[in-house]
Amino acid sequence: MDRTGKPTRTSPRGAATRSALLRAAAQVFRTVGFAKAGVSEVVSVAGASVGSLYHHFSGKADLYLALYEEFQERQQERTHRAVVEARAAGEGDPTRLMNIAARAYLVGCIEERETTRLFFSGDGPPGFEYQLRERLTAWTDRNVALFRKADEPVDEALLIVVSGSMLVAVAEVVRRDDVDARRLADDITDLLSTLQPRRRDAEVAPG
Repeated sequence: MDRTGKPTRTSPRGAATRSALLRAAAQVFRTVGFAKAGVSEVVSVAGASVGSLYHHFSGKADLYLALYEEFQERQQERTHRAVVEARAAGEGDPTRLMNIAARAYLVGCIEERETTRLFFSGDGPPGFEYQLRERLTAWTDRNVALFRKADEPVDEALLIVVSGSMLVAVAEVVRRDDVDARRLADDITDLLSTLQPRRRDAEVAPG
């Protein structure tokens, strides 16, 4: 499911209105769910007009996707920062770096528990669950790439296992209290760090 690419104002007032609409949409979606939410509720909470909403967004689904894009940007920044800091501290082992990135992603989900539930609850626009899986798979691929050399092919089996595990892990950690959630995030990422790509050169040729 793609964004429509609606134009947005560049003026401070327009940016403030857009931000207010996004904050209001997040509040309404968390309270009643995406399916039951209405545009009228969002503009009421935002103190804006219906016309201003449709100036910035194509509708309710576009609001939801804009919130998701902002969440993804924050998650990417968290995982990137965690890996950069680990490298700066001398960590160079690919398995450890992937472990650090995965944990940072899960911790970000825990810190933004209510927002994360909004996207992993199954209550989103048509086609969103597919997009969610695709984006998480793409994120996982960037981290699995730590394992391989530039000329090596993607280990699709490893990619599927890791991305699928992360999808389930996110749904689980946001259901628990903070201490238990962080403990589970540690256990999951420690387990993921034991996975290794299959060595193609070690495969025995038939016959």
